[in-house]
Amino acid sequence: MASVLDIVRGISQAAANAYDGSQDEKYSLDGEARKIGLKREEGDPIIDSRVVDGFNVRMSGPLLTISYQSDIKLKDVYAGDIEADVEEMIQNVANFLKKEYKKITGDTLTLTAEGDVEVLVQNTSKVRVFVVGKRNYKVGNLADVMEVGMPSEDRLDKSIRDFISLGKQ
Repeated sequence: MASVLDIVRGISQAAANAYDGSQDEKYSLDGEARKIGLKREEGDPIIDSRVVDGFNVRMSGPLLTISYQSDIKLKDVYAGDIEADVEEMIQNVANFLKKEYKKITGDTLTLTAEGDVEVLVQNTSKVRVFVVGKRNYKVGNLADVMEVGMPSEDRLDKSIRDFISLGKQ
């Protein structure tokens, strides 16, 4: 079984392999095209009009948080179900991370969704809005990791506790 550090490094490298331009083999460092499922992958990254979207991952104990952000038009928010669109994009990112992790380490990455997708839509102008969505996933490969926010145990020696209690008088 891989150590916690190996798993975190594998996830970090899988996310790093999704840099802008990696979807086209002529701009990729290793000559391999990587399709994530983001809107920015459509068209040529050099000559076409760019769509601003991307993702971020972070670890907090045994939880992996995937955040997705995009700059879209206001009419797209009213035209469809924005929460379903953001949830689909986050799931595309999770699937990409699993696939890329398998290529890098040879092991499988198990991600189990925890809760619903949180979506925040903020207008930047009368035409465009900024969408941010996030979802937590429990990493099944991590067994020996404590959850953040769990109470710590009292590990002070008796002599130190006695010394601290002298100051409370």
